[in-house]
Amino acid sequence: MIMNSTRIMCRYKQLTDWLATKFLFRKPAGRTMSYVRPGTELDTAYLCNPDNLAEIEDNVKRRDALGDIRLVQQLYQEFQSSKSDKAWSKFMSEAIKIPNRTLEHRPENKQIKIVGEARTGHKFSKFADIANKYNWCRTENLGNFCGPRSYYFFGELVELEQALIELAVQKLLSHNFHLVSVPDILSAEAIESCGMPTTGQRNQVFRLNEQHGSNLCLSGTAEMGLGARFMDKKIPQEKLPYKVAAISRCFRAETSNLVEERGLYRVHQFTKVEMFALTEGNLQSSQAVQNEFIELQTDFFESLNLHFRVLDMASNELGNPALRKVDLEAWMLGRQMWGELCSCSDCTDFQSRRLNIRVAETGQFVHTVNGTALAVPRTLMALVENNQNRKIHVVVPDALREIMQRDLLGQGSVKMPIIKVSKKLDGKIDGI
Repeated sequence: MIMNSTRIMCRYKQLTDWLATKFLFRKPAGRTMSYVRPGTELDTAYLCNPDNLAEIEDNVKRRDALGDIRLVQQLYQEFQSSKSDKAWSKFMSEAIKIPNRTLEHRPENKQIKIVGEARTGHKFSKFADIANKYNWCRTENLGNFCGPRSYYFFGELVELEQALIELAVQKLLSHNFHLVSVPDILSAEAIESCGMPTTGQRNQVFRLNEQHGSNLCLSGTAEMGLGARFMDKKIPQEKLPYKVAAISRCFRAETSNLVEERGLYRVHQFTKVEMFALTEGNLQSSQAVQNEFIELQTDFFESLNLHFRVLDMASNELGNPALRKVDLEAWMLGRQMWGELCSCSDCTDFQSRRLNIRVAETGQFVHTVNGTALAVPRTLMALVENNQNRKIHVVVPDALREIMQRDLLGQGSVKMPIIKVSKKLDGKIDGI
């Protein structure tokens, strides 16, 4: 049977979904602003050295980032002349936009390895068709409930979701992770300190109206809450690497007009299990932990009978924080396409310099590593499509059978009537 922890997660999910509809959110656009929190200490010796200008400019260009290193170095010279707080503030607001260095530049993704093989032998149904057959999921006509890019799960799909969460958490606990429950509402300052912009055209952040508080946003991933947990902290060297994990709802202002990304593939909110680690402040330590995270991800998805590939990402896919980013993409059997399941990033001291997280004994900035243990919607899609049989039942992977206490889904399901809400929004519900 599914444990109490996953029942609690169901209630938690209901609460956070209610928050998303109770408060009015808006996605800010227009000019990008930078939040620089007190305690931020950038590597000015590197950034402001004229000898590094060409290298940094090339890095910014290859990563398709917004930073302007020429302006940064100009503003630094102005600060050196005036020593004024205003000049320092102008310098920091631009310097904060410069991305991390890059471990290895590449114009395209590089395949590290591929796991499993694509199934053949008969026609395979898409997740949406299977879910509709058993009334497991609803993604359409939800405007009156919760807006576009949302979803409802029902019946066996909810059980499968909770079983996946439990399996992921069990795996992380067995590898010495510490569980943390994180807030879904964070300050823009905390989010930007982790490297995710909260303003401008490129951001994917939902911001609360000012009536609910100043510069508050919905968290796009537990990485932000976990990082903020250690803000201004000194971590004893003996505790490193320190690994934490969280189950949370993630809110993202995703946009896409691609037909293949409709439905559950790209949504505004979803449940995710996140891994996060603090390591000693050297590349050897953070790379070792990143590789450990990638191995955990690979083992987890292999246990679900998925066919997937592991990719070292191209320079323009790294975002600002990551020195190196690795993605796992599953073969979506029904859609006949690759779809991202999870990612893992070594951010070195990019985040810790902004969050002021140091090694207690040396004062050195720690390195941070983050990775997705489980993003529910796409994992469900890949699992259902890749584990379907000829009768369009879903064979439960061995790793989940003890938790779910069943080996087949869809066998005894009954399609329920669709609930429709009156266009007049008068509270009448038809179709029951």
